[in-house]
Amino acid sequence: MKKALYSLFFLSIALSFQAVAQQGNIFPKEAKGANVHHVGDVWLSHVSNADSTFHYNIAEATFSPGARLDWHIHPGGQQLLITDGIGYSQERNKPLETVRKGDALKCPPGVEHWHGATPDTWFTYVAVTEPQPTKWLDRVTDEVYFSKTKNANSMTSEQEIIERSKQKWQWMADKDVVKLSDLFDAKAKFVHMGGTWGKDRELEVIKSGGIHYKKADIHEVSVEILGNTAILLNRITLLAVVGGNEVTNPFQVTEVYVKEDGKWKLGSLSFTKLLNP
Repeated sequence: MKKALYSLFFLSIALSFQAVAQQGNIFPKEAKGANVHHVGDVWLSHVSNADSTFHYNIAEATFSPGARLDWHIHPGGQQLLITDGIGYSQERNKPLETVRKGDALKCPPGVEHWHGATPDTWFTYVAVTEPQPTKWLDRVTDEVYFSKTKNANSMTSEQEIIERSKQKWQWMADKDVVKLSDLFDAKAKFVHMGGTWGKDRELEVIKSGGIHYKKADIHEVSVEILGNTAILLNRITLLAVVGGNEVTNPFQVTEVYVKEDGKWKLGSLSFTKLLNP
């Protein structure tokens, strides 16, 4: 019975994601929390409390950029549904992970961990927690929190391009034309099976849903750096919605990046449909 209730809850939240896409919070934000067990600004909304029938609490937490919880333990475990933004999550003695809108995260019972926003993005999740008091531990150090940023600064150009390409697919899935506009060069060209066009039309197509790049599964990736130009080859399986119809196709995608003022810009994106995945 308990598993069935959990399944119904997750289904209702999944439907809510579609209804509130790009809107941030699902539930009204309550008062900002006192900085007792966290750093930065955090808002917690108590959505539903456990009772004799439903044996879990439901809450929504919103973090401003740079905000994070202290190390802590949930004796009965916790599940997080990321509804907006980008955040960090880490279990003690394990690598720091990046989580994004649409991810589901399990925090096992009795395991020391922490989560919060990245240094430059907001972060919101819905938490499903057993009704047992959280055990709060030590504060997350700056060395731990900023380890991702330090690693990013030490990435090779090839690694930077690969990461930028992965971000691009996520932004396209989210229809985040603000970030994509910054990524696309003003003279960028986009080559599709149905035609070739420039930056403005590509952004409009993405924003309107004319082509919704719903999910790109990346199978192989390679990068060649030629001076200030980088050529990235992706073999992907793309799940897209085109003209209201959901289609899945294998593609060889060629991306050309040009470094301008120390920043990689996408200059060309072309799709070649493959006969075999």
